[in-house]
Amino acid sequence: MSDQSEHHIVPKRVYFAVFFTLIVMTWVTAWVSTIDLGHLNIFVALSIAIFKASLVILFFMHVKYGTKLTKMIVLAGLYWLILLLFIAMADLWTRTWMGVPGR
Repeated sequence: MSDQSEHHIVPKRVYFAVFFTLIVMTWVTAWVSTIDLGHLNIFVALSIAIFKASLVILFFMHVKYGTKLTKMIVLAGLYWLILLLFIAMADLWTRTWMGVPGR
Protein backbone atom coordinates (compact mmCIF):
# COMPACT_ATOMS: atom_id res chain seq x y z
CA MET A 1 0.00 0.00 0.00
CA SER A 2 1.59 3.26 -1.09
CA ASP A 3 1.23 6.49 0.78
CA GLN A 4 -0.49 8.99 -1.52
CA SER A 5 -0.38 11.89 0.91
CA GLU A 6 2.12 14.61 0.26
CA HIS A 7 4.19 15.96 3.14
CA HIS A 8 5.24 19.58 3.08
CA ILE A 9 8.61 20.29 4.67
CA VAL A 10 8.84 23.78 6.07
CA PRO A 11 12.31 25.35 6.13
CA LYS A 12 13.69 26.24 9.55
CA ARG A 13 14.00 29.89 8.53
CA VAL A 14 10.19 30.09 8.34
CA TYR A 15 9.86 28.85 11.91
CA PHE A 16 12.54 31.28 13.09
CA ALA A 17 10.87 34.17 11.24
CA VAL A 18 7.49 33.35 12.78
CA PHE A 19 9.04 32.97 16.22
CA PHE A 20 10.88 36.30 15.86
CA THR A 21 7.63 37.96 14.73
CA LEU A 22 5.82 36.57 17.78
CA ILE A 23 8.54 37.89 20.08
CA VAL A 24 8.42 41.34 18.45
CA MET A 25 4.63 41.43 18.65
CA THR A 26 4.81 40.51 22.34
CA TRP A 27 7.07 43.51 22.89
CA VAL A 28 4.67 45.67 20.85
CA THR A 29 1.80 44.46 23.04
CA ALA A 30 3.69 45.42 26.20
CA TRP A 31 4.64 48.80 24.71
CA VAL A 32 1.11 49.61 23.53
CA SER A 33 -0.26 48.75 26.97
CA THR A 34 1.66 51.74 28.36
CA ILE A 35 -0.05 54.14 25.94
CA ASP A 36 -3.50 55.52 26.77
CA LEU A 37 -5.58 55.10 23.62
CA GLY A 38 -8.88 55.50 25.39
CA HIS A 39 -11.53 53.07 24.23
CA LEU A 40 -9.22 51.82 21.45
CA ASN A 41 -6.91 49.98 23.88
CA ILE A 42 -8.98 46.80 23.81
CA PHE A 43 -9.24 46.81 20.00
CA VAL A 44 -5.49 47.24 19.54
CA ALA A 45 -4.70 44.53 22.10
CA LEU A 46 -7.20 42.10 20.56
CA SER A 47 -5.93 42.81 17.05
CA ILE A 48 -2.38 41.97 18.07
CA ALA A 49 -3.57 38.86 19.92
CA ILE A 50 -5.57 37.65 16.90
CA PHE A 51 -2.57 38.21 14.63
CA LYS A 52 -0.30 36.24 16.96
CA ALA A 53 -2.82 33.42 17.34
CA SER A 54 -3.19 33.25 13.56
CA LEU A 55 0.56 32.83 13.14
CA VAL A 56 0.64 30.03 15.71
CA ILE A 57 -2.32 28.25 14.12
CA LEU A 58 -1.05 28.61 10.55
CA PHE A 59 2.60 27.72 11.03
CA PHE A 60 3.21 25.90 14.32
CA MET A 61 0.03 23.85 14.03
CA HIS A 62 0.69 23.28 10.29
CA VAL A 63 -2.78 24.39 9.22
CA LYS A 64 -1.38 26.44 6.34
CA TYR A 65 -0.05 23.33 4.64
CA GLY A 66 -2.80 21.02 5.91
CA THR A 67 -5.64 19.37 4.07
CA LYS A 68 -9.00 20.96 3.41
CA LEU A 69 -10.47 18.83 6.19
CA THR A 70 -7.98 20.28 8.69
CA LYS A 71 -8.82 23.81 7.61
CA MET A 72 -12.54 23.08 7.85
CA ILE A 73 -12.17 21.72 11.40
CA VAL A 74 -10.19 24.81 12.47
CA LEU A 75 -12.85 27.08 10.95
CA ALA A 76 -15.61 25.06 12.66
CA GLY A 77 -13.83 25.50 16.00
CA LEU A 78 -13.49 29.23 15.37
CA TYR A 79 -17.18 29.44 14.46
CA TRP A 80 -18.10 27.58 17.66
CA LEU A 81 -15.95 29.95 19.75
CA ILE A 82 -17.58 33.01 18.18
CA LEU A 83 -21.04 31.52 18.73
CA LEU A 84 -20.38 30.82 22.40
CA LEU A 85 -18.90 34.28 22.96
CA PHE A 86 -21.89 35.87 21.26
CA ILE A 87 -24.31 33.92 23.46
CA ALA A 88 -22.41 34.94 26.59
CA MET A 89 -22.33 38.58 25.52
CA ALA A 90 -26.04 38.50 24.63
CA ASP A 91 -26.72 37.38 28.18
CA LEU A 92 -24.71 40.27 29.59
CA TRP A 93 -26.28 42.82 27.21
CA THR A 94 -29.84 41.83 28.10
CA ARG A 95 -29.55 41.57 31.89
CA THR A 96 -30.79 45.12 32.42
CA TRP A 97 -34.00 44.24 30.53
CA MET A 98 -34.82 41.63 33.16
CA GLY A 99 -34.18 43.94 36.11
CA VAL A 100 -30.85 42.30 36.99
CA PRO A 101 -28.19 44.91 37.75
CA GLY A 102 -25.45 45.09 35.16
CA ARG A 103 -21.79 45.79 35.66
